[in-house]
Amino acid sequence: MFQIIKAGTVIPFMKIKTYVEVFCLLLVIGSIVAMGVKGLNWGLDFTGGVVVETKYTQGVDLEKVKEAYAKEGIVGNTQHFGSQKDVMIRVAPKEGLDQQTVTNKVFQASKTIDKDVKLTRSEYVGPAVGAELVESGILAIVVSLVAILIYIAFRFEWRMATGAVISLAYDVIVVLGVFAIMQVEYDLTVLAAVLTVVGYSLNDKIVVFDRIRECAVTLPRNTSMEQIFNISITQTLSRTIITSGTTLITVVSLMIFGGEMIYGFALALFVGIVFGTFSSIYVASTWPLLLGISRENLMPKKVEKQESDGYETMD
Repeated sequence: MFQIIKAGTVIPFMKIKTYVEVFCLLLVIGSIVAMGVKGLNWGLDFTGGVVVETKYTQGVDLEKVKEAYAKEGIVGNTQHFGSQKDVMIRVAPKEGLDQQTVTNKVFQASKTIDKDVKLTRSEYVGPAVGAELVESGILAIVVSLVAILIYIAFRFEWRMATGAVISLAYDVIVVLGVFAIMQVEYDLTVLAAVLTVVGYSLNDKIVVFDRIRECAVTLPRNTSMEQIFNISITQTLSRTIITSGTTLITVVSLMIFGGEMIYGFALALFVGIVFGTFSSIYVASTWPLLLGISRENLMPKKVEKQESDGYETMD
């Protein structure tokens, strides 16, 4: 296997674990504050609203379309779909803008660009569906974190399970914080990306934990737990860099060339993979050390069996 890190090198990651944990905690607190102050820019899937689709006789520039809509007082998520001739706008609920009003304003604005434009769809999505989706999305994330906690506690050790779940929670909160700060629309595709980040980040943590357990068994008895963690993380670093790097190439390509419709999905993956890789190295590994994990906790359990020789002694 190709190695980026030279064999025998040990990077002292755990030397600055406390400082990094404080930094990560500040990021999480900042993300929570951003969500509380600015809130998430919920998409139409969650808030309800009006969807209007128009078809032009030739391809149109989205910026010109947005400007025309803005002059009519219509602001929403505007994007191409199918072809450059087809434009869809999704408008969140707003006082004074019912479905008919939005549809009329969009159509009038569109006619200033192309007098032969056609209105192909106008639909209202109720907020009751959105509320149900919000509840289901939150429940999905909570259930997945609980299941992960149970799985890692059985497979490894409860201190490692705690570190993994805290790290995954950090990943999710930071992704949501970025969306709150940037006010990028949070829709069902972004929710799917957040759940994908949980799975991707968990895989990284399992790989690191496997190596830590292996090193705890094979390294000399006088090796400290911090050194075991340093050696294990260094040994898996090449794999982590290659895996995350190749994935990020695809994600960045989607961000640049994928268009507005898929931008939120790609952004969530980008933030989740970058911070998730960082949290796999530090947060997930720092917490077991803070909770006092020892070498004995990682040793395989020996099952002792009492064997009978099959003979009975007689007086």
